[in-house]
Order: sequence, then C-alpha cells, then structure tokens
Amino acid sequence: MTSIDWQHLTDEITLWGKELGFSAIGISDIELNAHQQKLDAWLAKEYHGEMDYMARHGDLRSHPEKLHTGTVSVITFRLDYLEKEPNPKDLLTSDGHAYISRYALGRDYHKVIRGKLKKLVTRMEDYLVAYDFNGFSSRVFTDSAPILEKALAEKAGLGWIGKNTLLINERAGSWFFLAEILTNLPLPVTPDAQQNRCGSCTACIDICPTNAIVAPYQLDARRCISYLTIEHRGSIPEPFRAAMGNRVFGCDDCQIACPWNRYAQDNAEPDFSPRHGLDSAQLLDLFCWSEDEFLKKTEGSPIRRTGYLGWLRNLAVGLGNSPAQAGLTAALNQKKGISDLTDEHIDWALNQPR
Repeated sequence: MTSIDWQHLTDEITLWGKELGFSAIGISDIELNAHQQKLDAWLAKEYHGEMDYMARHGDLRSHPEKLHTGTVSVITFRLDYLEKEPNPKDLLTSDGHAYISRYALGRDYHKVIRGKLKKLVTRMEDYLVAYDFNGFSSRVFTDSAPILEKALAEKAGLGWIGKNTLLINERAGSWFFLAEILTNLPLPVTPDAQQNRCGSCTACIDICPTNAIVAPYQLDARRCISYLTIEHRGSIPEPFRAAMGNRVFGCDDCQIACPWNRYAQDNAEPDFSPRHGLDSAQLLDLFCWSEDEFLKKTEGSPIRRTGYLGWLRNLAVGLGNSPAQAGLTAALNQKKGISDLTDEHIDWALNQPR
C-alpha cells in the first residue's frame, strides 16, 4: 500500500467540497465531553420541552465513535442559504404577509446536502483506491442523527456558538446549514478555532419576541417560536400568541438582529431558492390552502414537518395578529370543524380586536 499524505487528502476534500457548493470545510477530533455536560444541564432544566429525542440517546451525541464505529475524525461543512430579498426584517412588519423562516423556503436541505456529501464520499473512495488503501469507512449527516453538530463545527474552526446558541462565523454570520462526514481516516484537524466575539452584545437576547434566550447561551425551547411552530404539536400557549406576530414557521429574529450577519453570504444553491412564492406570501392565501394543496406545495419542503393541522394552527395565530381585511372572518370560519386544535386557534383569532 502506498503511503497516504493525509494533509494532501484534506486539501483535496476542501477543494471537492467547494466544487460541490459548500462554503467552508473544517476537521475536528471527536472529544466533546465539555459539550455533553452543557447538554445534560440544559436537559435537566427541561428546556427541550416535548423534544424527547434530545434526551433519548444518553451520551451518544458526544461520542461520534458510538454513532459510527471507528470514527476518529469529523469533517464539518457549511452551506449558506440566505435569500436577502425580500428583506426579512421588512416582512416581519408587513401587514398581511406570512413570515417563514428563511431556511425553509426551498427544497428540504436534508436531501440537498446528503446528495452532495455522498458525491464527496465517492471522490474520497476513488482517491483512496488509487493509493491501494482499504478499510475506509464513513457516514454522512445533516441534522439527521444524535450528534452535537454545532460543537463539532466550533472545534473545526467554522465559528463559535453564540449567545443565541447558533453557530456564528466572523466572515459569514449564521445563515447557514451544517453537515458532517464521520470517518475512520486520521485527518489533520483544522488548527485555528474562531474566538468567541459576541462580547457584551445582547442584540439577540433583547430582540427575542418571547424571551426564549433566558440567559446568554441558554435557550428555553418551550418559549421559542421555532419550537412552538414546528416541534410542538399541541396548543400554542396563549401568552406567546401575540408575540408570534406573523411568524408561521420558525423564527429568525435572533439572526436578523445579530450584527455579525452583516457579513452573511447570499444563497448560491438553486434548490434553496423560494418555491410557490413562500418568501412573500400572504397569510390569508396560505390559510386557504386545502390539505391537498398543502401536501402538493410542501412536497420536498421542510414545512411538511409541521403537518397540515399545525400549519393551520400557526396561520390562525398569524391571522389573529393581522389587521382587518376583506374575507378574513369568512376564511377563518370556513376552516372551523377540522379539529379541536385548529378550532381553538381560529376562535382565538376571531376574538382578537382589530
């Protein structure tokens, strides 16, 4: 077997990743004990709400070698997704428009990114075969397994975990996806981690509509609009409904407010381009979708996760927070009787002063 220059392979992986559209690539080891302690403390406070899967796997999240046997290195990737127009901040104050988190406007990122990672693994396999290297193993992930993605990305030099608990990059902000390849290859780790540069800034904490960032680096998901509109399956607590405004799938306020996002990179992935006008759709138009329309127009979209009833629930709250408009009362009443969950939120919307 010919000796392999692992640094050269690492350089090639970076090149291949850029060719596939990834914005940045870093490599880390698998030591995550400190981050596991933080996760345990977060779970102990029950900040995960109904996300039982966060507590289900014990210490698996901090042990990639248990997730994929033989793992000694993790390659982490960044892929930008921001659509800067229409301006997210303007949409939040626009009467009648629905605000959908910018990551969910196009095709489901899981499918897009997994396809890219599989192509890269094939390139790695071909490289290793040329050097008569046998025994290569890998596994690809993007928000699809119990793994501490942000911690690995931080170790790989792709940014730091900010006060809003998102990964922030000093040259690219935070509007990006993360993905990983776990491998048994002894790749050299990225030498320079980014220094935490949140400093004394509290912009994300101050802007949060529901005060979900209960302390720097501490998010109570039970108060978070992203959790309430996507992960939560039941009734949205009334104290949070007015604060939701027109946010019907996710919330980006802490990213919009973050000063580092003045450096955010534009989306260059066609699959992430908005579909069905979701980047500037009207609340009332979306609420009037039938279930068949919802299933058709959210095919291959992250929005499917909330389900039709969750979609109507969220939109009813958005319409309850919207100004009076022609056809609003009739549209709300027309959807009555679908389920107790949606009826509760429709009744709330009908009773809001305008």
